[in-house]
Amino acid sequence: MLNRIVEIASDGIHASLNRGFLQLRRSKEIVGQVPLPDIGGLVIRGYGASISLNLVSRLSELKIPIVLCGTDQSPSAVVWPLAGHHAASELIEAQAQLSLPRKKRLWQSIVKAKIEAQARTLLWFGKDANDLLAMKERVQSGDPENLEAQAAKRYWKRLMEEIEPHFSRSRGEGFTNAALNYGYTVLRAGMARSILASGLHPGFSVHHKSSGDSLRLADDLMEPYRPLVDLVVYQISSDENEANLTPDHKQRLVKVLSMDLITSVGITPLQTSMDRLAQNYRSVCLGQSRTLTFAQGPSSSEWEAR
Repeated sequence: MLNRIVEIASDGIHASLNRGFLQLRRSKEIVGQVPLPDIGGLVIRGYGASISLNLVSRLSELKIPIVLCGTDQSPSAVVWPLAGHHAASELIEAQAQLSLPRKKRLWQSIVKAKIEAQARTLLWFGKDANDLLAMKERVQSGDPENLEAQAAKRYWKRLMEEIEPHFSRSRGEGFTNAALNYGYTVLRAGMARSILASGLHPGFSVHHKSSGDSLRLADDLMEPYRPLVDLVVYQISSDENEANLTPDHKQRLVKVLSMDLITSVGITPLQTSMDRLAQNYRSVCLGQSRTLTFAQGPSSSEWEAR
């Protein structure tokens, strides 16, 4: 399985099922097709695009999420399967009953992993990260000091100071923010796929509490992976002076899901790492494990190849 994120970004595209393929047509002309086993997620952001019910049903059977994006390129809705696991009810009940102290400890581990990943990103580009590594060690259960936000403020200023001195994530403007939003959309779809394939309900979160958001758990578990998108966006922003995202930029961001990471079991593609993290979280919910284990970052050979 290649775990490809298939994006429908053009108007007037119709997606349907044809003999095991996701087939794309425009005005009855076939413009592309992808084997279903190669798909990790389907992202639809083209206005006027349509999809057949047969395809929706088959993708759901394969536990492949369909992510619908708004004008900011972020997901606004998701189609996810309701069945497929013999212990689904038991697992969802366990998720819902996860205690607050346990959630706080899990969030502590997620924040520590995210800050460590941000530090690694700074180090990739020869920037100081000692203060972030020190902050990581200070994170307590539930992150009551909000060290996640404090680290992010230092991280973004230091990462972007040379290529975009006045960069701000809060304003959400410019090419770099558009690239980050797109990359995070891809990452979120990949994390959603992993969560759904593990039989977890994406609406029962560890920390995120956005009202009405059905992917809150994906927002939680994807946090330590965000700096991997930042790595690629930084490189794109440094190498090119573009006003808009091009198909090549998007393809490079989609490939983040296949980035080779160093893990406790060897070199593993990012999507597979997210699959394992979702399974790990499933085990925590069922009382079979107490901690989450995260990847250690991209391998040297992987990054040099980019």
